[in-house]
Amino acid sequence: MTNHDDYSVVRVAPEDRQAMWRVTVVRLGYFACTSQLLLGATLGFGMKFWDAFWAVFWGSVILEGIGLAVGVMAAKEGMSTSLLTRWTGFGKIGSFLIGLIVAISLTGWFGVQNGITAIGMHQATGWFNVPIWSMITGIALIAIVAYGFKFLSWTANIALPLFLFAVGIAAFHMLSGQSLGSLMASPPPGPLLSFGVATTMVTGGFVVGVATTPDIARFLSKGMDVFWMTMISTFVGELGICLIAILMAHAAKSSDIITIMITLSGWLGAAIVIFSTLKINDINLYSSSLGLTNALNIVSKGKVSRVQMTIVLGLVGSFLSAIGIVDKFIGFLVLLGVAIPPVVGIMVIDYFILKRNRRELEESRINKNGLPPETEIWNPIAIVSWICGFLVGYFVQTGIPSINSLLVAGIVYYFGMRIYGAATKTSIVEFKKVTTFE
Repeated sequence: MTNHDDYSVVRVAPEDRQAMWRVTVVRLGYFACTSQLLLGATLGFGMKFWDAFWAVFWGSVILEGIGLAVGVMAAKEGMSTSLLTRWTGFGKIGSFLIGLIVAISLTGWFGVQNGITAIGMHQATGWFNVPIWSMITGIALIAIVAYGFKFLSWTANIALPLFLFAVGIAAFHMLSGQSLGSLMASPPPGPLLSFGVATTMVTGGFVVGVATTPDIARFLSKGMDVFWMTMISTFVGELGICLIAILMAHAAKSSDIITIMITLSGWLGAAIVIFSTLKINDINLYSSSLGLTNALNIVSKGKVSRVQMTIVLGLVGSFLSAIGIVDKFIGFLVLLGVAIPPVVGIMVIDYFILKRNRRELEESRINKNGLPPETEIWNPIAIVSWICGFLVGYFVQTGIPSINSLLVAGIVYYFGMRIYGAATKTSIVEFKKVTTFE
């Protein structure tokens, strides 16, 4: 991996594919985090245990399906999310836009999570102040991410067990002396939460991260590895952590279990926050660097490296968290989040159903593991479908907005391509192409 560029704008080489367990640990670290604890506590505060269980279960099934679909593509083609979009419906211009959206969105969330880490470090140590800790933790993550996937794996191997251990000890303190049977049968301690809203919270909260599954799944060798990676990480991380938090919310009669855990556990509670945000935030920065590298290499013809983008985006995110301004943009980041799921719907339809570029992808993969020599400049039907999905996801609040946007984009794209093909009397619709590196 030259200069730790981690195959940002090329396919992952066969010799750098990783063992399934190694990639699974990285992805599991994305799900096993304080965000899941907070989600589970919110569900447990407003629902009976088994109602909350089924909300998390069905939400996890949806996330598993999305992650599996895009992960299988990545494992076969060895490409990141934003790079893969060039040959799964969007062409160069669409891929450029997607890369920018992913970069801006995940850099913003990097800043938010980095601020949480800084607060945790300040509370745990009493040293410095939150802005200084924001720069320290941000620069530390830049160093990890700059070295690529292997360092992400190394970090996850350390942080994930420590996080799970800390959560286990804190849960033991909160649940000791409690009857699990009584907790599971007890009424919700807070205002009632409907099943539909709960499922929306489970799925909507992590669908953006699931949409960028190819960024790590491209290091796997086969589709079955993707299945086990997504199955283990989604159900152990999503379902397991949420169920523990649901029980703790019933025991504490509160949804604010993080504060309670820190109060009860001191350094241990702070460790939960620190290790959790460390695991999820390095992936945020990693995916954002891949997205921006793909976007800028389209206009710079390969003159931008992922390491450079990691440093730039990491410093920007760290600075924003240090001055506290990033929290003002959470509404904007949520808005961008609705723009990412429609991309998945279009990718899945183009790759698995229309199969427009499957032959070119296969030939280039067999031929020295290269990229297809040509790509579309843009696909107007994909752009229109993307906009339709985004608008539905943003304005229609019935159901799960992120899933609505994904499904609408996929359906509009499928029928749009079929209608255009029938009108032009072409079995495989293609728009004007240019050479890949032109």
